[in-house]
Amino acid sequence: MLFVGDDWAEEHHDVELHDETGRRLGKARLEEGVAGIAKLHELIGRHVAEGVEADQVVIGIETDRGPWVQALIAAGYRVYAVNPLSVARYRERHSVSGAKSDAADARTLADMVRTDRYQHRVIAGDTPQGEAIKVVARAHKTLVWERTRHVQRLRHALREYFPAALAAFDDLTRADTLALLAIAPDPASAAELTLEQISAALRRARRRNVADKASAIQVALRADHLGQPEVVTAAYAASVRAQAAILVTLNEQIKTMEDQVEAHFGRHPDAEIYLSQPGLGHLLGARVLGEFGDDPNRYDNAKSRRNYAGTSPITRASGKKKVVLARFVHNDRLIDALGAQAFAALSASPGARAYYDELRAREVGHHAALRQLANRLVGILHGCLKTGTKYDEATAWSHRAGGEPKKTSEIAA
Repeated sequence: MLFVGDDWAEEHHDVELHDETGRRLGKARLEEGVAGIAKLHELIGRHVAEGVEADQVVIGIETDRGPWVQALIAAGYRVYAVNPLSVARYRERHSVSGAKSDAADARTLADMVRTDRYQHRVIAGDTPQGEAIKVVARAHKTLVWERTRHVQRLRHALREYFPAALAAFDDLTRADTLALLAIAPDPASAAELTLEQISAALRRARRRNVADKASAIQVALRADHLGQPEVVTAAYAASVRAQAAILVTLNEQIKTMEDQVEAHFGRHPDAEIYLSQPGLGHLLGARVLGEFGDDPNRYDNAKSRRNYAGTSPITRASGKKKVVLARFVHNDRLIDALGAQAFAALSASPGARAYYDELRAREVGHHAALRQLANRLVGILHGCLKTGTKYDEATAWSHRAGGEPKKTSEIAA
């Protein structure tokens, strides 16, 4: 076998080749791109015997995506995506000086896949369709997060010079709110807005009870509030107008990406299984599928899927001390989606609701109870995907009927 450490950067890759004894066979710095990958194939070819299969070449690299990684997988090599934190800890085993270089990291990665590859995971063989869902679902969620950041900035600015706007508008992401802030971003111009102008914005946004809402908004905008000097107000107004324009664009692009997510997700063969799960719709289902991937052999059992999800707890024991803690190292996007699913499942699944209520009755906090519920739901999803069956309420929670609940580790999803 041949073991390759690949320390990547934006423009180049430092690689080092080892044999099964750890002896260095070669090293090189290769440029990113087609020419670099061709040189890597040539370097590997010089050190493997004729007739050796490509999967006898084992490569360690600190990423699981990108065209370079896809080229390695396409060549048939066994590629391990090693967490950079693991590489840092492994480096400290062999050097206490704190020295670090790209070439040394390539050597470290080659050693890791030679001696400790059983501790790591081969990059999953997700389908192109599953990868596409991941891309569009992440893009959609990123835009949502960006909108939240800009809304907070807008709210902060309005509180500083125009508190009447916060009293008048209950949702700063609405089209009518943004339209009115664009034409009247300061207290003076907002107080001059007529009922017809306000009503027109509400009608364009398809709001109900337009007359009542317009009247309430006008009253709130004309109320007395503390303000800022005129020149400061003008400066804030310019920034608010810019934030409003950004939010209008974000709203449009979020809707566009939402359509893309639903289109890609709807064509996936596992979509119906995901949609059958309580609390999962097209958007959440796509996010969960994208982050878990669709390689059917990636997770050996429900426990490994829960561990990857970050919903299962970790135990720290030393001597007589033993504590069970939540996992704080996890995929942020996946744990966010699973938390949202657990919350939605409270009203979609009687079994999920009963489990949550039982946890709360034992004085488990709201967030901890949701996390434990999410952990159960991940196990149920794993079972459905392994058997190719849709979610069934009675089957999913049958183990809880007629007796004491089992521990999470005892439940086979």
